[in-house]
Amino acid sequence: MTTAAGTTHTTDPWQILRQAGELTEPRIRAALDRLGEPVRTVARYHFGWCDAEGRPTDAGWGKGLRGALALGGAEALGGSVEAALPAAAALELVHNFSVLHDDVMDQDATRRGRPATWTVFGSAQAVLTGDALWVLAMRELAAAPPPARCAAAVDELCRALLELVSGQGSDLAFEERTDVGLEECLAMAAGKTGALFAAACGLGALAADGTASQVEALRGFGHHLGLAFQLVDDLLGIWGDSLTTGKPVGADLRRRKKSLPVVAALSSGTPAGRRLAELYHHERPMRSADVVRATALVEEAGGRRWAEREAARQQSMALDRLAEVALDARAAQGLRSLVDLVTHRSS
Repeated sequence: MTTAAGTTHTTDPWQILRQAGELTEPRIRAALDRLGEPVRTVARYHFGWCDAEGRPTDAGWGKGLRGALALGGAEALGGSVEAALPAAAALELVHNFSVLHDDVMDQDATRRGRPATWTVFGSAQAVLTGDALWVLAMRELAAAPPPARCAAAVDELCRALLELVSGQGSDLAFEERTDVGLEECLAMAAGKTGALFAAACGLGALAADGTASQVEALRGFGHHLGLAFQLVDDLLGIWGDSLTTGKPVGADLRRRKKSLPVVAALSSGTPAGRRLAELYHHERPMRSADVVRATALVEEAGGRRWAEREAARQQSMALDRLAEVALDARAAQGLRSLVDLVTHRSS
């Protein structure tokens, strides 16, 4: 990855993420410094840069995958990562805006191995801080030259945000329904997660002044990668290790959330799927024993196997889209290594 200090090429995915984070983090910190209190402290706590009292910490702000995809997409088309830095910072700000709101909506009490922001500062402050991150993201893109590229970048991100909101709306609506189908669940995931991955790669292509076909190919690559990411995320939410994922395993089942493996199981037409439906449609709260039983039923009904196969299929389609355009060989290999990271991760 090209940096301001020189050129360092690597195909190791964790090294790519580390380098992307080193480039993007200063812009994000500078953006948060423009916020007034108490929103600045709430935002810095969410990113892992301070505790609830504002004392500096280094809890970490996540993988920075979306920003890394934007930088890698630009470099793959022969552009510089410096030109893509505003987009990379904007993407991480927008992603964290969505995470803050998502935790409030889902009432998830843990994020990245520590109390979620809303549990520390309250739901109202968490929502307000998420709104502030969204504004900062737009400001990052608006300040990026030249004006023509800026307008295209803002449009790209806004389109993704509308899809994200639609996907999140469907996700919430599914919790009240008993008839969710697998295709509409995939469409929900495409909006909730795939849209921002697609925008990350599209913004990287735009920063490199890519052609319309190049932008579309990279956007499609990101779309399928995002779906693979969500499938793996749903699998980890049921069968992952909470010490590794930083989130309580089984929380989605306890809330009777219609994640992709669950909907696959419910749609399977198997005896296990029907028993899972009875458990999911029961009015009483899920107990710990119910969560254990639901976990076993999802696997018995084939939900785990389907999600694993579908993640592999989405991975393959992502790589097919990447192969549609001529790319810098080293940078393209770096993108392919990020695909492997997404589909074989444990957190």
